[in-house]
Amino acid sequence: MTPTVTPTLEERAAGCLVGAAVGDALGGPVEGWTPEQINERHGGPVRGIVGPFHPDWRTARPIAPYHKGDGHVTDDTLMTHALVRVYEKVRGHLDAYAVAEHLVPDLMGTPRWIPELEAEALPLQRIFLAEKWIVARLHYGHVDPREAGTGNIVNCGAAMYMAPVGLVNAGNPHGAYAEALDLAGAHQSSYGREAAGVFAAAVAAACLPGATAGSVVDTALALAKDGTRAAVEAVRETAQRHRDPEAAIGPLRAAVAPFDQVGPDYRNPSLGARRPSRLHSIEELPIALGMLLVADGRYEPAVLGAVNYGRDCDSIATMAGALAGALAGDSVIPAAWAKRVGEASRLDLYAPAAALAAVAREVHAADLARRRAHEAAFTALTAPDRP
Repeated sequence: MTPTVTPTLEERAAGCLVGAAVGDALGGPVEGWTPEQINERHGGPVRGIVGPFHPDWRTARPIAPYHKGDGHVTDDTLMTHALVRVYEKVRGHLDAYAVAEHLVPDLMGTPRWIPELEAEALPLQRIFLAEKWIVARLHYGHVDPREAGTGNIVNCGAAMYMAPVGLVNAGNPHGAYAEALDLAGAHQSSYGREAAGVFAAAVAAACLPGATAGSVVDTALALAKDGTRAAVEAVRETAQRHRDPEAAIGPLRAAVAPFDQVGPDYRNPSLGARRPSRLHSIEELPIALGMLLVADGRYEPAVLGAVNYGRDCDSIATMAGALAGALAGDSVIPAAWAKRVGEASRLDLYAPAAALAAVAREVHAADLARRRAHEAAFTALTAPDRP
């Protein structure tokens, strides 16, 4: 789907980050369940913001103590906003050292409202073990930031919050890919790190004027390596045969299953789960791209397809929402959803997007100045000798 009016950078940034947060909030209450369990619990597919899967969420296992549902964002959005704050401080391109010098202190030093805990707490107390690894390795272990991701759980931890990298490199997928890989080296290794680079590149590609769901996936395939590329290609082939996201859930799962080490029971991962491999891929990114294709880039069907897919659907919907929002701008996000998620989560969903768009403009100006200086230097180096 190509918008009739080309969205501005600010509109794409809002579409991407608000779209990601809304997808996260819609997917949170059904994360970890199968499509069949979701349909049984909600009397059919999820069509919007719903309550917790378990009414007794305060004590129900394995959910407690998190209030997943009712419009609450999860750690996907908390990490995304944390990365935006790092960009606001650095006001330039980020690398692994920025994670050590800025992201880790933010996670462990500043209390913030945590929607799922319904309390103010350190983000460190909410994030998953894979993200706690950053703090353990960098703050306590004093590991070289460029190598700190080695040995971490290979999941979607880094990829889920890489949308800001794509926005800062809007229109430059190669630059987004390289920056995300550098930054994510402090967090993950293997195909988890690769997915972070490909997702950032996809966001950057979605910001190109005239971009479509197909062109975004083509860019992802052009840059992806090893099992990640193979998984995206397999999902693309399947997605191209479908136009109904809900009907595509089973076929898309079958397409990605050979590359997914978690296995058929999401809550009971197989013995081979999350081990480094050049042959495998995280599930979330290929499925998000697949849903984007099936929905032809449209926000609501892409996100709801991701939500009803189940499994790690909050992260899948986060990525699908970010990409669909970047393609068309924030006008495609249902205003009622965005309003309720912002209010329920006690977050201003639009402020991070506005701040990041301003940073992106500054970064581009600095990039342009460096490029012109390089051109002048290279011209002088290669000028023919004169008498």
